[in-house]
Amino acid sequence: MTHFGVVVVGAGHGGAQACIALRQAGYDGSIALIGDEPDLPYERPPLSKEYLQRDKPFERLLIRPASFWLNRSITLMPGVRVVAVDAAAQRVRTAEGTEIGYDWLIWAAGGAPRRLGCAGTELAGVHSIRTRADVDRLEAELATTEQVAVVGGGYIGLEAAAVLTRLGKRATVLEAQERVLSRVAGEALSRFFEAEHRAQGVDVRLGATVTCIEGAAGRVTGVRLGDGTLLPAQMVIVGVGIEPAVAPLVAAGAAAGNGVRVDGQCRTSLPRVFAIGDCALHANAYADGAEIRLESVQNANDQAIVAAKVIAGVDATYDAAPWFWSAQYDLKLQTVGLSTGHDDAVVRGDPDTRSFSVIYLRRGCVIALDCVNAMKDFVQGRALVVAGARVESALLADADRPLKMLVPA
Repeated sequence: MTHFGVVVVGAGHGGAQACIALRQAGYDGSIALIGDEPDLPYERPPLSKEYLQRDKPFERLLIRPASFWLNRSITLMPGVRVVAVDAAAQRVRTAEGTEIGYDWLIWAAGGAPRRLGCAGTELAGVHSIRTRADVDRLEAELATTEQVAVVGGGYIGLEAAAVLTRLGKRATVLEAQERVLSRVAGEALSRFFEAEHRAQGVDVRLGATVTCIEGAAGRVTGVRLGDGTLLPAQMVIVGVGIEPAVAPLVAAGAAAGNGVRVDGQCRTSLPRVFAIGDCALHANAYADGAEIRLESVQNANDQAIVAAKVIAGVDATYDAAPWFWSAQYDLKLQTVGLSTGHDDAVVRGDPDTRSFSVIYLRRGCVIALDCVNAMKDFVQGRALVVAGARVESALLADADRPLKMLVPA
């Protein structure tokens, strides 16, 4: 049985960063990075943006070149899926039956796209956007596609709709809630992006549920909505979130909920086993202490660094301020903090100029900012979020007053 000092399962942002951070923290033991995709570790956010739009070739998505991993004695194991964990014996088992031992295990497996619970999801032409292979399959069908139904009005769905529109396709966004981005942003930002997409020719339908996906000869022909409407489509893109990939850990006895539970050092309840990134359920100070999963590159990287330092014997605790970004058309949205649970929202600047911010407060304290083409607000507003600054709404709304002037001394 092969044995490594650290086995990292999941070769996305979190897994790759964990390996990098282990070496940076001085860990000199053997490291294996196991991923179920055949490629070198690569960046996922561009998949629904620059890669789909053909503005960036895959080679530019690589987190590091092949020589980097070789020079740091990090063993890459691509195309390998881990299906079981034996925490007592400190080993994992792959789908091929190979057993790999570890001193420490970092679980960074992320998640799988959530499927629609209706008929027709198996038809050709129904896609998700999670991996390079997903986008390659989707792109191969674009030449014969005119109408695309995008199920889900979150970041992935809106980014895909923006790119497909630029590629000359007719896109319809189907959002079951009464506004897009309803889980991650306030109403002002939702309405702004709805208007922007409609101005670009996207058919945005709110309160739209999908009854089934219809097809002929094994290929999608349309989407049947809850009101009985049949929406013709040669392609369907489903972006309704992910299911955290934690089944092997749960089967091994790890405490779990919506993901696998970790403490402030990213340890699971299993001995010598850490979990990071999209699959890690943790108490987050920026969510008022609630247990959450954060699906973002920044969170995966931050948690990876914490886990790596702890393994290397360096004191570390996860306390990073969350941040996210999205690109749609010529709009760059940057978010810092978590707006969930806000009880007040202040619009700073004029949305009609396509450069503005929304500042969220809870109990009078700043908890998050959504900044659209407003880099300065994003950079300066982070300090307000970290401090939980108590600032009058009128001062926040004054776009002529730099936010750095409102940071408490």
